Amino acid sequence: MIHPDTALKFIDSKIGFGVVATQLIPKGTITWVLDDLDHEFTPKQVKRMHPRMKHMIDTYTFRNSKGNFVLCWDHSRFVNHSFHSNCLSTCYDFEFAIRDIHPGEQLTNDYGYLNVTHPFEAVDEGSERKVVHPDDLLRMAPIWDGMLKDTFPLMLEVNQPLADLLPKRTLNKVRRIAAGKESAESIATLYFVE
Repeated sequence: MIHPDTALKFIDSKIGFGVVATQLIPKGTITWVLDDLDHEFTPKQVKRMHPRMKHMIDTYTFRNSKGNFVLCWDHSRFVNHSFHSNCLSTCYDFEFAIRDIHPGEQLTNDYGYLNVTHPFEAVDEGSERKVVHPDDLLRMAPIWDGMLKDTFPLMLEVNQPLADLLPKRTLNKVRRIAAGKESAESIATLYFVE
């Protein structure tokens, strides 16, 4: 489930739709949580699908660490890619805002941590990286882990409207991480090995 202070908005003809903040979402806020309404499909299920459905899976899903394709039920499936993303996934089935996200600003992910199946050239943002690769998660993990380490403590300081969707055990664990009582697992654990 995507953060409640967001809306689906048409960005432009090249990008299509995106998810924008309707109010300030401070750094450290949980912006998305995997929930019971999200659908998970195995590669075997996808292989049997009609080509149009396969296209939808390719466009709107991410792969988890088991290699299954996850289709979010709400408008979170429209979160666009950026090499300078303002959201970052954790290995605990939720994402953080890794910087303040202002009203009207898109929520973005770096698709490099979504286990893409094929490399693709992204919109040029003037960054050093130009292509999203299936192994970006392994190569970028030390950088992303550092960003998460800086963000976890802030989760205790900001309003968390999605926290109650986390399983109690997970919420307790991430609160211990945020308090510095435990270390977070690396984002690299999300990597699916073919």
